[in-house]
Amino acid sequence: MSGQVTAAPSGVRPYPVAGTPLLCNAREHGLTGDGTTNDQPALAALVDRLGDAFAADGRARVIYCPPGVYAIRDAGTVWRSGVSLMGAGPGATRFALSNEGNRSKPVPFAFYTAQLHGASPDRPLAYCTFADFEIDGKGVASAQYNPLDKGLGLQYVSGALFRNIFIHHTAGTGFGCDFLQDTLVEAVRVLECGRMDNGMEMGGAGIGIGIGGWGPMERLAITNCVAVGNATNGIFLEMQFPDRPQPRGIRISGCHAERNRFGISDWGADGLIVTGCLMVGNLEAGFQVSAKGTTGVPGRGGLVTDCVIDGNLRDGVNIGNTAGPYTVRGNRITGNGRYGYHHQDLGDGGRAAAEEIVIESNDIWGNSRDGIRFDRPLRDAVIINNRIRNNGRQCAPAASGGGDSVRYTRNTVSDQGANWPADGHRGKVLRVGNRYAVVAANDATTLTLAPIRPDDASSWSADTPAPGTPYELPPAPVTRAGITVNAIADSVTIRGNLIRDSGSATQTHGIWVTDRADCVNCRVVENDLDGNRTVIRTDGATTGGRWTGNQDHQS
Repeated sequence: MSGQVTAAPSGVRPYPVAGTPLLCNAREHGLTGDGTTNDQPALAALVDRLGDAFAADGRARVIYCPPGVYAIRDAGTVWRSGVSLMGAGPGATRFALSNEGNRSKPVPFAFYTAQLHGASPDRPLAYCTFADFEIDGKGVASAQYNPLDKGLGLQYVSGALFRNIFIHHTAGTGFGCDFLQDTLVEAVRVLECGRMDNGMEMGGAGIGIGIGGWGPMERLAITNCVAVGNATNGIFLEMQFPDRPQPRGIRISGCHAERNRFGISDWGADGLIVTGCLMVGNLEAGFQVSAKGTTGVPGRGGLVTDCVIDGNLRDGVNIGNTAGPYTVRGNRITGNGRYGYHHQDLGDGGRAAAEEIVIESNDIWGNSRDGIRFDRPLRDAVIINNRIRNNGRQCAPAASGGGDSVRYTRNTVSDQGANWPADGHRGKVLRVGNRYAVVAANDATTLTLAPIRPDDASSWSADTPAPGTPYELPPAPVTRAGITVNAIADSVTIRGNLIRDSGSATQTHGIWVTDRADCVNCRVVENDLDGNRTVIRTDGATTGGRWTGNQDHQS
């Protein structure tokens, strides 16, 4: 019938409440974008007004901020359900955070938390989109680090989209949102966040997401994000409740993590999927699993597939105190400063055997020490069909020098009298008096040094040494194997791997079982071990199992 009004869904009125449009231009509601006026009060008032309207009529609103610099001073904005924020794109719409009026007060751009605002699964932040703007945190400074100094700090979020946001130079975590259900985080770029974090504090990440607030399933996708130069992790997930189920349903795909302390870390998820990511040039590890989070809960059951994990200062993949399982499959793990894959004993409990670790079909080459190393107990692990070659690049002997041939910059040491093998010192600690730095790469006469922390322009622990100051580099490790077993290994299968030194003369052993190891019922079979100086060396016990069909074409 003509003119009939269609009934609205339950709780939604067919028309918005009077005076509150569905799309608001911020300039028409008190924000100036002139870079000088404090726009935070006007933004907070507009968010409250639109949040009240959504609560009344169930119709979500959008704030559009045209190009401009919007000063956000001395207070964060408490966000509301049903309110979205859209800009004209990073570089065009920029929110500049500062706290010069109260240096003790954190200034997140937007926040909504359980502690301060009663956020919970029953009171989530819902129907919100944040897109196409920039958050600049350079203006926030405090006497001490405060983890609440984030770019975005929202908790218990449902059905949200975060897209095309650039967050940089925040004092704490850039994107620090927890408990994200049915949420997409897409094309978020985080640069040099965690400025005031010393690398050991809580937070200080590019993208840091607390998990475990919604129960056993949290549906979250993090895609095509870029995290560079952040103080702790580029992207990490951290379990927040030690007595709740570890959530499944989270995936990270197509992301780039570079020059952070850790690239991507799993500190408590169950079945995390990390695929198609680049984790390169990070100062500790490209990918990490551990129980170092606030609740001491490690990730488990995850899959790392089809990633490039290259040039990290220590390990490519570092698996800490998880009980397993975990799968690392089909990755390129190359050029890292210590081990390609390292199953590490973190030395603070959690030493029970890790169950059902799978390392399959990876390309592991050119790492500075062992290709794969196990330093904590394993049970029912499978290491199959990997190509492990020319590792042990940290082969240069001890070196020292000084005098007229030696020069220093903030990031290099050159000694015209040296003749070092390429990358033969990579991963070593260089000492110059009471200063130190870590070698990231080297050619015959120049050491390239890693930054002392992700956002630091210098590589030195103190000031740059004067020309000619004497330096020292330690010797190479004597044994640098394709696979090293340095712990109890129960029913472990090592099968069908190509473990080769094809002329670099750096990988000293194919497989090394150290005197700390005890291989019980293991199957080490059908591996190609061509070119290693020593094929298989067993200093520890090997009880039962099978050790057959391993080939060395030189013998």
